[in-house]
This record gives sequence, C-alpha cells and structure tokens, in this order.
Amino acid sequence: MTPACRVAEEGPSCPPPLASSRRDPAGGPDERAVRREVVGELGAALRDLVDAAVRTEVSAGELAAVAEAARELTARLRVAGRELNEVATVDDPDAGERWYSPVYGPGSPVAPPLVASDTSDGRATGRVTVGKPHEGPPGLVHGGVVATLLDHVLARAVRTAGRGGLTATLTVRYRRPVPLGVPLLVAAEMGQTEGPRTTATARLVAEDDPDTVLAEADGLFVALHPERSAQVFASMDRPVGAWTAHGGDD
Repeated sequence: MTPACRVAEEGPSCPPPLASSRRDPAGGPDERAVRREVVGELGAALRDLVDAAVRTEVSAGELAAVAEAARELTARLRVAGRELNEVATVDDPDAGERWYSPVYGPGSPVAPPLVASDTSDGRATGRVTVGKPHEGPPGLVHGGVVATLLDHVLARAVRTAGRGGLTATLTVRYRRPVPLGVPLLVAAEMGQTEGPRTTATARLVAEDDPDTVLAEADGLFVALHPERSAQVFASMDRPVGAWTAHGGDD
C-alpha cells in the first residue's frame, strides 16, 4: 500500500468538506493543513485502489460488486464539488503547487506520485517508482508518462528560479526502455533566458545506475505577459501567478 505523502506548510513534499472554493482559499493555516492531510490520505488510498484494479484477476461477480461500491463512494464525494474553473482550496496557484496534479499531487489517484524538490538556482529533482497503472509495453513505463515526468521537473527548475511560464516546446529522446518498479531519479537544470523565454534540460536515470541515461529532454518555457495571463485564466475563481511574467521578463 502506498503511504500518504507528508504535508509541508508551503506545499506537497513527495481539510471538513467545503461546498465551494470561492471562500477564503486557505480557510486559515490550521484548517488548510488538516484538509491537506486528509486529501493526501484519500489520494494514497485511491492510488492503492487503482493499482489493485489494474492488477486484479478476481471473478466477474466480484468486479461487479466492487464497481457498485465505487459508484456509491463517488456519489458521496460529488455532494460538494468544484466546477472546472474553481481552484482547489488546498492549492497555491501563485506558487504553482497543485495538490491534485497528475504528476505529483498527493490527492491525485493517477499521480505516480513524483516526490520533487528544487533549489533557487534553477535546479529540480524528482524521485518516483512507476507502477502498473502507468504501463505501456509489458513491464515498461509508458512513453507519455516518461515525457510527463521530464516536463514537470523542467518546469519546476524554471519556476524555482523565478521564471515561471508554460511549456512551449518539449523534445524528448528515449535512450533505453524504462522498467516498471525501479526507483527513478529525474533531474533538471535551467538553461538560457531571453525575455519571457527560458530553456531547460533534464535527464531520467535509475537510482541504482545513475550513469546510464534512460531518457532526456530539452524544454522551452514562455511566461505569459500579465494581460495574456488574465485572458488565459480569466474564468478561474482565484488569481494564478506562477505562469505569469514578472518584472524583467519582458
């Protein structure tokens, strides 16, 4: 069983249900911390369920019974939900921390989940062991998942240096097949900057064989000018600053 991610005050390291995120997004530091904790617990339980679901060979009758139980639980969660333009109360969109991110979100049932860290000099790393839910060819990690992991650490390296931005181009080179169930290390470093544009490079290796590159990537990230950011995120119910150009990025 996958353990729940540990919760840090500023975001995920790896609060009672609210009818809408249009209230104070934090709800107070204590309330948000409590909610983040249970969001992580539910996410871990759901990831364990997803893993069991894609690996099970129980009878058809048991599958039908579990499907009915899942529908009942889904109905309980839908009693108080967000619209597509509402940011989760546990999120910090100005810092770019998304608690339901499909890559690292503690609350996401589909995240591997990647445990990421970064430094202010434009470097980021991520550690992850990818399981059966993200399988492509038998026994191997899906190529799209590999690209997603690389894209995230590239963007994180750029953002931690204060550059932010959206992915404009992503070039991935698959050097060797990436096996399931092996602890992986993804590392990225910011490159050149020009106006709102920033480049970065990343590589993915097995932790026990760091000299053998399994995949590598180059990324170009473009920070949105404030006017364009306001247009792109106009429908959102909270300000979104992590993908917007700041002073000196023009």
